[in-house]
Amino acid sequence: MIREFCGFGGYTREPEGYLSWQHLAFVTSLMIIMVVLAFVFGKKHRNDLESDKKSHRVLVISAIVIDVSELIYLVILCLRSKNPFAWLYDLPLFLCSIQMISIPLAAFSKGRLKDAAKDFVCIFGVLGAVMGTYAAGNNYSCYPVFGIENVSSGIIHAVAGFTALYIFISGKASMKKRNIWITFTVLLGFCVAAYVANILLDYNYMFLMRGDGTPYDIVYNWVGGSPVLYPISVVLLFLIYICVFYGIYFIIEKPKKKSESANADK
Repeated sequence: MIREFCGFGGYTREPEGYLSWQHLAFVTSLMIIMVVLAFVFGKKHRNDLESDKKSHRVLVISAIVIDVSELIYLVILCLRSKNPFAWLYDLPLFLCSIQMISIPLAAFSKGRLKDAAKDFVCIFGVLGAVMGTYAAGNNYSCYPVFGIENVSSGIIHAVAGFTALYIFISGKASMKKRNIWITFTVLLGFCVAAYVANILLDYNYMFLMRGDGTPYDIVYNWVGGSPVLYPISVVLLFLIYICVFYGIYFIIEKPKKKSESANADK
């Protein structure tokens, strides 16, 4: 059973398929758990006198779970392929896997870096959770739903989504305008690193080379597969998304702050 789950010797099962009922049932279960836990812990710690300490503890646990899940997968991947360098093709250079760095930074750093890391988690956590599960045609078309690839990926994306929702619900989101440039810089830095890795390894980190069965295929087809326009378009979409996210957040939060200020004056 363990050999089959980890894929040692190759899977004997055929993949259930992208958007099969098994795929949808599995990822929907993860999303329900993600939302319920975020709501329960977020509401519990929002008005708690020791909420800062408890919120920090939740971030630490999230950081440990997401990184340990990826580490276990990488070890199995290297053992299964009998290639100690197989991890080169699973570097944290996808948009979702950047959370394996940003969540630990949110948990263990301080000051402005901590705030910027929490912002990054909030901006991309839920988006990555949904896109990396429901839209992951590249995974669910190739591997069984209950295989190490999809289970590990599902846990990683769900933890990222949980952490983002938890930060918002617990009232610990920073989302300061002065940190927007940090978010831009971090994202652009990872995009450059991903593109260089793609050239050197002939890979597709950040989906900057092609869509690979994901919604990025829409952009790829729209620009006719241009090796120049396609990656530029993908990066521009990332930046536009950040701006839209901040804009919507400020629109929602402004009335709340005015109301809180008015109540405080009373």
